[in-house]
Amino acid sequence: MLCVTDRTCPAGWKMFSCSCYLLSSVRGFWSTGRQDCRERGAHLVIINSLEEQKFFSTFTEEGSMSWIGLTDIDTEGTWKWIDGTPLTLSYWRRGQPDNGGGDPQWGEEDCAQFYTGSKTLNNWNDVLCDYPLKWTCEKNADV
Repeated sequence: MLCVTDRTCPAGWKMFSCSCYLLSSVRGFWSTGRQDCRERGAHLVIINSLEEQKFFSTFTEEGSMSWIGLTDIDTEGTWKWIDGTPLTLSYWRRGQPDNGGGDPQWGEEDCAQFYTGSKTLNNWNDVLCDYPLKWTCEKNADV
């Protein structure tokens, strides 16, 4: 989707389509990222198109991991975006989500992370929400 009108993003944010994106400079838990985005008038990134998935794959540094706004914390196996919409389009890594494969050392893997690398597809993974990662905020571009 292209923006029909001239829209802008705040300084330091990157625009794609009609949205602005900001990668955190620090690491924190999923809930920390969620709160930081809220304080910026945004939310953890919601990926809802192939084009956005491809953009996001080039947005973060290769080999890095970052939180996205996807969780199954309310009901195991029922993945929802931060805005409450159900997951309909996904790009999970092979074998994911696996909730830690039942291994107690991994705990409950209820939050989704994005692996940036050479692949633009199939690079999501579920992980423990209390793992320190960077995150990306998303908000509508200003008119």
